[in-house]
Amino acid sequence: GGVPPATDLVLGATAGCLACFLTNPLEVVKTRLQLQGELQPPGTYPRPYRGVLRAAVAVCRADGLRGLQKGLAAGLLYQGLMNGVRFYCYSHAEDAGWTEYPGGTVAAGAVAGAVGAIVGSPAYLVKTHLQAQTLSTMAVGHQHNHESISGAFKSIYQQHGVVGLWRGVTGAVPRVAVGSAVQLATFASAKDWVCERQWFRKGSWAAVLAGGMVSGVAVAVTMTPFDVISTRLYNQPVDADGTGKLYRGFLDCILQISSKEGLLGLYKGIGAVYLRLGPHTVLSLFFWDKLRNM
Repeated sequence: GGVPPATDLVLGATAGCLACFLTNPLEVVKTRLQLQGELQPPGTYPRPYRGVLRAAVAVCRADGLRGLQKGLAAGLLYQGLMNGVRFYCYSHAEDAGWTEYPGGTVAAGAVAGAVGAIVGSPAYLVKTHLQAQTLSTMAVGHQHNHESISGAFKSIYQQHGVVGLWRGVTGAVPRVAVGSAVQLATFASAKDWVCERQWFRKGSWAAVLAGGMVSGVAVAVTMTPFDVISTRLYNQPVDADGTGKLYRGFLDCILQISSKEGLLGLYKGIGAVYLRLGPHTVLSLFFWDKLRNM
């Protein structure tokens, strides 16, 4: 508390963008791993991407070092919009005293995350398309072949209108709502817990980092299935009327992945998810917390 919601909007957007710039290479790797072997039984498809480190090397070989920062502009736009709105809404909930009620932190985090996901959805759609694009020999998932971030927005709008820019939002809302609720709730609780036991001084950077590290583990475990579903819904090819060719929606995506790839298919890329979400959670919450104190 103690910071006006409007200020939190700016600080949240800034913190998210700073964290995104440092973790975007892992987001590229995560996207490729999640699209690899789409709707195919395990062991029946080629795997150009094997594990986080080897996948990063494969991206560099196919697209050069710059390939690890594919979709960065769209990623920064998404983080700025989503985190700005998310922290703004959460700050309002704090000021209103809603987070003081039992479960209030979780509920406020979920609602704030859902609103942020809706606002930032078009940017996430474009980011996913751009990060999936690569050479045909290394391609996984549908290739949309956009020339640039502006070209992607223009192409999607011309083909499917404003509604097309929000395609896949049904996967984004539960993804960010769950992730946000777990992140904000576990971060606050973990930070208070380590301070109560006098392991770290209250308000110190060490307490903030400890809270962020615990939060990162919890977010990765709970969010990965939603993250896989969201990536698939955003990247799938669509008909002229905007209907998905692979998945009819959120529930259909869960059922198809589970039946064709097994339940572990919902946890594809979890290593990359944690290696990306862990540092991103630590950095974004660390930057946010410290910017608020300043």
